[in-house]
Amino acid sequence: MDAISFGTDGWRATLDVFTAPRVRMVGQAVATHLDGRDAPVGVCYDARESSRGFAEELARVLATNGFDVLLPERDRPTPLLAWAIADRDLAGGLMVTASHNPAEYNGVKFIPDDGAPALPEITESIEANLAEPTSLPEAEWGTIRETDFVASHAEHAHDLVAEYADEAALDDLTVAYDAMHGSGRGVTDELLSAAGASVERLRCERASDFGGTSPEPSAEHLGELATHVQDGDANLGIANDGDADRLAVVTPERGHLDENLFFAALYDFLLESASGSAVRTVSTTFLVDRIAEAHGESVVETAVGFKWVARAMAEADALVGGEESGGFSVAGHVREKDGVLLALLAAAAEREEPLDDRVDRLLDEHGEIHQSKISVDCPDDEKARVLDELEGELPDRVAGEAVADVVTTDGFKTVLESGAWLLVRPSGTEPVLRVYAEAESEERVAALLDAGEELVAPLV
Repeated sequence: MDAISFGTDGWRATLDVFTAPRVRMVGQAVATHLDGRDAPVGVCYDARESSRGFAEELARVLATNGFDVLLPERDRPTPLLAWAIADRDLAGGLMVTASHNPAEYNGVKFIPDDGAPALPEITESIEANLAEPTSLPEAEWGTIRETDFVASHAEHAHDLVAEYADEAALDDLTVAYDAMHGSGRGVTDELLSAAGASVERLRCERASDFGGTSPEPSAEHLGELATHVQDGDANLGIANDGDADRLAVVTPERGHLDENLFFAALYDFLLESASGSAVRTVSTTFLVDRIAEAHGESVVETAVGFKWVARAMAEADALVGGEESGGFSVAGHVREKDGVLLALLAAAAEREEPLDDRVDRLLDEHGEIHQSKISVDCPDDEKARVLDELEGELPDRVAGEAVADVVTTDGFKTVLESGAWLLVRPSGTEPVLRVYAEAESEERVAALLDAGEELVAPLV
């Protein structure tokens, strides 16, 4: 049987592997990890058909180990649990979700008491304590209580966004919101509506199979939202993934707005009323660096994975942290990606200056920038060997241009003299190597990706 392993963002598996007995083992491991903590534990879950049952299994194991458990009345977004942990001084929390994976998957992630993603020393402790559940005498069992996870997060989100926006009210804004049938429905749209926006709702009904597709807010899955915004009167389109910790933005001119460009626009907006550095992953755009430099700020680069972004945000006291896959957090909030809060922040930024106009201005000021990626099949047990061999094969020139630097934060990132770059890194969730490229034109990006594939493919 496949091992229970907490990877990039918790343990995920298909439902033939992700079973109730194994979920109970995770619950026991978390109870053992938290032994001695005199505080409740939160347990939330996403919209999948199996998620409520798995959450109840986890709650029972924690309760029989003496912990009081807070459980929502229905599926709720991951960031609401993260905020509740910090806001209510919980010992930690367990989230039953497979995020953007299709319905045949489920998963579970542990969030520690600061509301930030669990670092390896914590997940390794949980993995080391996997065991069949134990139980205290019934008189020592904790309680399981349904509670509201929405109101406190919504109040905090409104207060925080008001700090960054001259006017928090969105009375003159129309936002199209696509929940992708996930846990953002009735949460993100209601947050926007409460701020005064007129909200046009798409896929805001629960569907445990997410309508037969993956709840991944990528351009290919947001065609209906893009058409709705571009052919209608909405100022902005916003979508969340299945557990609403990430977001995607759609604009009238661009349709799906590349997450790199949204990150740049977000940082520029925040710098209008605040100061501070940015944290980005190694696969995220250098445009953020150019904006930081123009404002006398700095940028910290991390490995891919929001846990590394979160750690660097704390160390650098950063204003914003993000990744090219659509996960962001800001100063004043828990250091966990939050697609609900960011939806309100994106709408506030749109109200201050349309995102299309802001992106146009930033590209005029800092130069055109384009990015794309491909995947090269590579078995998980071959990734380390391929990367070891790649180190000895790195060229002095890529696609005809000299290499100025090689960054080894996560895989190999060759930075060229023009500022363009090519990155090869192993996926943490799939048996592939990711090849990313960024340059001043789509044609140049295509040439770099071809060069990257030619470099990697013979080694696999």
